Amino acid sequence: MDLQTILFMFFGGLGIFLFGITYMGDGLQKAAGDRLRDLLDKYTTNPIMGILAGLVVTILIQSSSGTTVLTIGLVNAGFMTLKQAIGVIMGANIGTTITAFIIGIKISDYALPIIAVGTFLIFFFKNRKANNIGQILFGFGALFYGLNLMGDAMKPLREVQAFTDMMINLSDNPLLGVFIGTVFTMIVQSSSASIALLQALFSQGLMDLNAALPVLFGDNIGTTITAVLASIGASVAAKRAALTHVIFNLIGTVIVLLLFSPFVYLISSLQDSLGLNPEMTIAFAHGIFNVSNTLIQAPFIAILALIVTKLVPGEDSTIEYKAVHLDERFIRESPSIALGQGQKEVLRMAELTEKGLEEVGLFMKTHEKKHGEMVPQFENAINNLDRKITDYLVKLSSHSLSGEDSKLHSTLLNTIRDLERIGDHMENIMELVQYQITNKVIFSESAIADLDEMFDLTLSTLKQSIKALETGNQDDARSVLEKEEKIDNMERDLRKKHIIRLNENRCTGAAGIIYVDIVSNLERVGDHAVNIAEVVIGED
Repeated sequence: MDLQTILFMFFGGLGIFLFGITYMGDGLQKAAGDRLRDLLDKYTTNPIMGILAGLVVTILIQSSSGTTVLTIGLVNAGFMTLKQAIGVIMGANIGTTITAFIIGIKISDYALPIIAVGTFLIFFFKNRKANNIGQILFGFGALFYGLNLMGDAMKPLREVQAFTDMMINLSDNPLLGVFIGTVFTMIVQSSSASIALLQALFSQGLMDLNAALPVLFGDNIGTTITAVLASIGASVAAKRAALTHVIFNLIGTVIVLLLFSPFVYLISSLQDSLGLNPEMTIAFAHGIFNVSNTLIQAPFIAILALIVTKLVPGEDSTIEYKAVHLDERFIRESPSIALGQGQKEVLRMAELTEKGLEEVGLFMKTHEKKHGEMVPQFENAINNLDRKITDYLVKLSSHSLSGEDSKLHSTLLNTIRDLERIGDHMENIMELVQYQITNKVIFSESAIADLDEMFDLTLSTLKQSIKALETGNQDDARSVLEKEEKIDNMERDLRKKHIIRLNENRCTGAAGIIYVDIVSNLERVGDHAVNIAEVVIGED
């Protein structure tokens, strides 16, 4: 076999393997839907539950990097605390070992038939569930087919003296093996791919355990690059979660290198006593390393959190998205008190909406990234409270309420709908400003001044409607109606001014589209503020 064929087979096999594991993971995520996110959201109340949740999700999507990125996204959105995230990351490290065990079963002879079945389900069935199963099977088969190609490409390396010498150096120098494993995994951004390659090298007899195990430890360090990349531009808490992943794997590698000889002896003894094939031997080593690392470090999660907090200074800007005042015990024991708790939560939702709109205004005026990043957090918190409060009030409606309480119940349901819609509009404005920044669209000075004036009026209107909701003040509510009329007039006036600027070539078409859409969204915010105020007036 010539060099070109070897290179083509190796890199082609690596590409097919990476595609297969990604495609299979995507199919598993589609089959699971939002349940993976819900699993991480609901079952991470303490570190132990977090470890189990991380393990299960990683087994389902076959990617510790995917789980870690999802976790960082949840931390960034304020859906998960740092301590909860550390538990999930530890569990993900255990869950990723399943891929190595699957490869160890050696069903690669059936790779092509599995691909054929997957293809059949994808192309000849209209049912989405069947398509998802087909995608999982196709990716599963591609994974093994790519692995076969890589293994075949590496067989001639036995005859290459330089390669043999390098493997001897790896056996004598574990740190070099760790470095090679780290770098290779950082390049391919998949520990599963690098460990699968390691299994193939070990099964071909191209390296012994003393050379293979340090590379395995390096693979675990290298996979943290995905989390680091995902945390770029994210919140302080998300950066801390990514750094935890790095520190966790570094500490584990240091510990096992200090105990390297006993660890090699343990794995070698297991291989002999259990009759493990080479691939399964690496899988066992991977599993034992990650489980042991988690057992050692899990009691010190709080210390890990403290360390990364010191290493990544800054104020945590995440938002408390969970309901604070909703206690379902009150629904059964005292519906009137439960309604009062619901009202408190609606006011908290209104406060988040107000703060979210303020962040949008700062993003419009300064174009600073930190303000733009805060808006989705507020929107996620508002959407979550919308669901939680609605469910709470629906359960409450099945109990007996007085006439006055029934009226307040309807008021709260109507208000949360308006607040949720305001959250949608503020996110729309944020996306329009992001588009403006990305495409270097420039507004004229007069357009910016008019937009600032309309935004300030809209924000003032929303604040006054929330104040009226909290106090029940009729004068504040009527003032909201007057301000909203000014907003409507201003919208019409700004549209006319925009057309004049277009005709005078002081404004581009692209700028005009963004500008009019922002104005329209602000006007809709004003409408929803009026809806809240009208409910207050109607309570009298």
